[in-house]
Amino acid sequence: MKQQTFTDAEYEGRKRKTRREEFLDSMDSIIPWAQWCAVIEPHYPKGKRGRPPMGIEKMLRMYLLQAWFSLSDEGVEDAMYDSYAFRKFSRIDFMTEQVPDATTLLKFRRLLVEKGINEKLFVDVNARLEKAGLMMHGGTVIDATIIAAPKSTKNKSGRRDGEMHQTKKGNEWHFGMKVHSGCDAQTGYVHTITATAANEHDITEAHRLIRGDDEVVYGDSGYLGIEKRDEIRDDEHLSKVEYRIAKRPSSLKSKIGNGGTDWDREIERRKASVRSKVEWPHLVVKRRFGYCKAAYRGLKKNLNRFYILFASVNLLKVLQGGRSVEFRSVSL
Repeated sequence: MKQQTFTDAEYEGRKRKTRREEFLDSMDSIIPWAQWCAVIEPHYPKGKRGRPPMGIEKMLRMYLLQAWFSLSDEGVEDAMYDSYAFRKFSRIDFMTEQVPDATTLLKFRRLLVEKGINEKLFVDVNARLEKAGLMMHGGTVIDATIIAAPKSTKNKSGRRDGEMHQTKKGNEWHFGMKVHSGCDAQTGYVHTITATAANEHDITEAHRLIRGDDEVVYGDSGYLGIEKRDEIRDDEHLSKVEYRIAKRPSSLKSKIGNGGTDWDREIERRKASVRSKVEWPHLVVKRRFGYCKAAYRGLKKNLNRFYILFASVNLLKVLQGGRSVEFRSVSL
């Protein structure tokens, strides 16, 4: 057991914990650190040359702080010196060690991107959810959300990001990318995500978000006509799925039936009650984690960040649902 410092003793005398510290403590308790470090270990420098590398878990903890609080590499380094909650989560003791600098974190982040490690961590979380019986099967809700990207050309290349594009939504133009997600219709856990430029229509990625055992799919009116697309019609499984897609309000023309009920709108209301499950993960990513604007150039780097963010959303949902005991008991 780690020896308690004077700083730890001082902070234990506080009347209450901050919400940030409570969040970090809860995430610390549910993440399978040993297994996640084992995923990274085969790709991590062995330290046979040069100075010994920083510990994998320490770097992973710093990277998660960067993702959860939408910080730059330098911002994480500064926050480690400034925040007791960050140092406690990262398990850094200034009496024996120093904070890894921004360049070290940059190299670690690039390693995660090059080896596709964040996707493996996302898959690991979902595998644990399924084994614990927390993720159901048979139905999926699909949706997409726009992530803005910098419009300025004041950079080294003098151009905008070539992988980002603009699209019009309502009466406003947006430049950036889209994150397409499929979540379980029963529990709301995100099981699949993809990324495209913002000008790609939502419906073009729909077939990649549907699981092999799904029998029903929910979506908003942007997915109308999905059953007529070639990738759906020509697939033996997808062609048999029931697509419960929301109608446009202008097409609801039914009259009031017996009992004073507008059945068309009642059916749409029930569809919406299921479709709403996919909105919460997007809300957490954009508002709680603050990732409403692309931090990197290119789709690959940003998708890598979204894998760890949506994995964190699923973990947060486990905690809020009071199912952490079942999740932690799973061994893969």
